Amino acid sequence: MKNNTQWQTWWRKRNRLERDLYRGPAAFSVSVTTYQKQLVFTDATEVDRYRKMLEDAARETGFRLLAYCFMPDHLHLLVEGLEGSDLAQLMKGFKQSSSYDYKRRVGRPLWQRSYYDHVLRGSDELRPAIEYILENPMRAGLVDDPGAYPFSGGEVLRDMLVAT
Repeated sequence: MKNNTQWQTWWRKRNRLERDLYRGPAAFSVSVTTYQKQLVFTDATEVDRYRKMLEDAARETGFRLLAYCFMPDHLHLLVEGLEGSDLAQLMKGFKQSSSYDYKRRVGRPLWQRSYYDHVLRGSDELRPAIEYILENPMRAGLVDDPGAYPFSGGEVLRDMLVAT
C-alpha cells in the first residue's frame, strides 16, 4: 500500500530584495530590534557606546548616517550609500561589533536576527522617513518634543532640529 502522505515544504518569505539594490548610491531606512525586545538603550553611556560603533561601521562601509534614533528596544536608521557601499556590509559590521561587545559585557545577545529595510525610491521619500524617525519618541510617549529626545541624531536630522 502506498503512503499518500504529501510532504509540504514551507518556505520562509525572503525579506530582502535583489542584492544589487543594496549597493552603491541609494538611501535606506532600516529598523533593527533588540533580542527579546530587551530595554537596552535607556542610558546615555550605553547609547553613546553603540552610536560610536554605528558611526564607525557607516564610515568604514561608505555610508552617510543621515538620521538615527535609539529607542529603548530598537534602532531606526536612515543611511545613504556612496559609490561602492553595500547595506548588508554596514549592517553586518555594526551588528557584529555591537553584539560581540554586548554579549561579552552582559552575557546575552543584543539584536534579534536580521533587520527590516526599505529602499527609498526618490528624494520625495527622504523627508517623510526623517520625520518618522524624528517623531518616533513622541509616538512612544517618551517626550513631548522631538528635539528633547537625547538619543536621536545624524547629519540631516541634526539640521532639521536646528531649523525648527
